Amino acid sequence: MLVMVTFSLSVLLYVDRAAISAAAEPIQQSLSLSKKQMGWVLSAFALGYALFQTPGGLLADRYGPRRVLAAITAIWSIFTGLTAAAGGYISLLAVRFLFGAGEAGAFPNMARATLSWIPMGERGIVQGINFSGSRLGAAAAMPLAALMIQAIGWRESFVVLMIVGIAWAIFWYAWFRDDPTEDRSIPAAELEYILTHRQKLDTTRPAGALRAGTLLSSGNVWLMAVQYFCSNFTFFFCLTWLFPNLKSRFDLPPVQAGLYAAAPLVCGAIGNWVSGAMVDRIYRSGRWVASRRVPAVLGYLLAAGGVLGYITASSPLPSVMWFSVAVFGADMTLAPSWSFCIDIGKRHAGLVSGTMNMAGNIGSFLTALAFPYLLVWTGSTLPFFFVAAGLNLLGAGLWLLADPRRALEQDPSTADGATPA
Repeated sequence: MLVMVTFSLSVLLYVDRAAISAAAEPIQQSLSLSKKQMGWVLSAFALGYALFQTPGGLLADRYGPRRVLAAITAIWSIFTGLTAAAGGYISLLAVRFLFGAGEAGAFPNMARATLSWIPMGERGIVQGINFSGSRLGAAAAMPLAALMIQAIGWRESFVVLMIVGIAWAIFWYAWFRDDPTEDRSIPAAELEYILTHRQKLDTTRPAGALRAGTLLSSGNVWLMAVQYFCSNFTFFFCLTWLFPNLKSRFDLPPVQAGLYAAAPLVCGAIGNWVSGAMVDRIYRSGRWVASRRVPAVLGYLLAAGGVLGYITASSPLPSVMWFSVAVFGADMTLAPSWSFCIDIGKRHAGLVSGTMNMAGNIGSFLTALAFPYLLVWTGSTLPFFFVAAGLNLLGAGLWLLADPRRALEQDPSTADGATPA
């Protein structure tokens, strides 16, 4: 049940996030925005989202995902609705920044819930399912938001999304409990299974705050942060400029462009499932390190090839097929990345995963700006895609140095029978 509920939140997160891309043209026309200004609007979300990731994760560790996730879902939903009230460039920038700040902490809170509820041998597929929801939500948002905007207008569409988000927040707070031992409805056999197979923690020491020096001195944390920056640089193009790029490049009507732009996101969902299954299968074979490295390295190599293939295609279908390969690969990096953060963070999983996601969304912030600015500076879209391909190759190399056995705080606990490999 928990996986179904967090999957639904992941869908909602990206429906709300991707709707701005489908609404980009009517918003530009309504508020008289240039392409550069629209780039800043799109990147404002990513900046707010990035800056509040670590605080969101820290709050999850300290107060529990039940209260924190309910609160931030309600907050970002309100700012989704306030997008409809924007009257110009500055007000739209402010609202989208605050919307991003509100969404920050959603995935770190889900990671913290995973630590308490999900056995180690199922961690990869759970992360894969959760992140596939984000891709399917974004995929659905592209054509459906275009249809809804045509039917009721872009402002009204954001109000509808606000109502849905607030309803989810109320349900989560009423239903979820931070630890399975607090849930009286869970069967005794299921509770025993979870407690036996989840990651073991040292409970003899108080769960105080993690020192900043411990976090910043960890080579694993830096490796995760930089590689996630590389992954998001490719993926965020899907949520920002792929729709308008396909529409203008091939002179497509809005709904058709939305359907094409949805295809890579569906492939991203499949990439999450494939990667999550790989993570767990390799882990259960006793190769803990390989279970994180192999899917991620393979994903980055596919992403680099797909990005380069996209720029060689001369019609919509081959272009979308190549970028689908790129997003499939980029999304193969998610399940190992988030599993890795839970591995090394343990009771500080929210903070560690939030720090990684902060760096990743700085990549998102730069993506939204890099595409229009490089186009203006060079007169071509090619430099943007060359940068994206290079970052994917860098991400693959960084994973060869990452080791999930090196926890931030060493304690006598071991990871459910894991064998160092």
